[in-house]
Amino acid sequence: MFRPVLVVCLLVVLSSSAVAQEKAKKKEPPARPTPTAADYAYGQDSERQKFDFWQAKSDKPTGLVLLIHGGGWMGGDKTGYGTSAIQPFLDAGISVAAINYRFIPQAMEQKVEPPVKACLHDAARALQTLRSKAKEWNLDPKRVGATGGSAGACTSLWLALHGDLADPQSSDPIARQSSRLSCAAVNGAQTSLDPKELREWIPNAIYGGHAFGFAERGRTRPQEFELLIANREKVLPWIKEYSPIELVSADDPAIYLDYPNQKTPPKIGQEEKDPTHSAMYGVQLAQRLTSAGIEVVVSYPGHEDTKYGSINKFLIEKLTAK
Repeated sequence: MFRPVLVVCLLVVLSSSAVAQEKAKKKEPPARPTPTAADYAYGQDSERQKFDFWQAKSDKPTGLVLLIHGGGWMGGDKTGYGTSAIQPFLDAGISVAAINYRFIPQAMEQKVEPPVKACLHDAARALQTLRSKAKEWNLDPKRVGATGGSAGACTSLWLALHGDLADPQSSDPIARQSSRLSCAAVNGAQTSLDPKELREWIPNAIYGGHAFGFAERGRTRPQEFELLIANREKVLPWIKEYSPIELVSADDPAIYLDYPNQKTPPKIGQEEKDPTHSAMYGVQLAQRLTSAGIEVVVSYPGHEDTKYGSINKFLIEKLTAK
């Protein structure tokens, strides 16, 4: 008499198992070429301070593209970059590295202040480590670009615009390497972490509070942002240090800013459907870069780039130019 119930329960279990298996399949990373060096450690964090490296075939030292994944500095992984992201550069004779870095929660546990420092300085350390391997891996240390989306884009811009972190007097040979880029081309970049500035640009902006330590379990992104606004004066020195737009100078490299998901023409004071990836970020940074005499391209629907055509083409041209 209990058989029907057992059958139903069994079907439910099998159904749940099928759903779980389907979800697991969706989370599998994309296929990609076999790295020349996999999970190369550039720091002491056994999980996050690692990169994968692909060496391009060439008789001469090659340029290098750094792939920095997005995820709000809260998630994501280097394995998210598949063949379609890596192979075009290898085919063009450009080597590739995809990096992991510590996340905001890890940085907060480790008492890093502000937490975003861990994410950004990890990227710089990965770059310095790659430069230290230039001879072994046939790299031209003067031709290094970076790309990424969202938080990975912001990190790429920070590397491109920040002063060199190299310490020529350091006893650590890696720390003596340059952290500067020769170009950056990014997708959906946040260019400012100043809440006052952002609300003037985009009234419904909500991104940035977690970068400065206002993240907490159960706290929403808008709540984090309101805390950042309330504490802006206190953390202003950090904002000046970690907002890419604050770092613009006349010696900066060429920058490409793509916002493919922009729904309406960007306009100051206009609410956005996706305020965290609004093209207004790019428009404002471009104005600052142009004033400094830096080449910059901003592309979004209705205002597409016609000079290079894409992030990849921009990077390939810049990193193969003689």
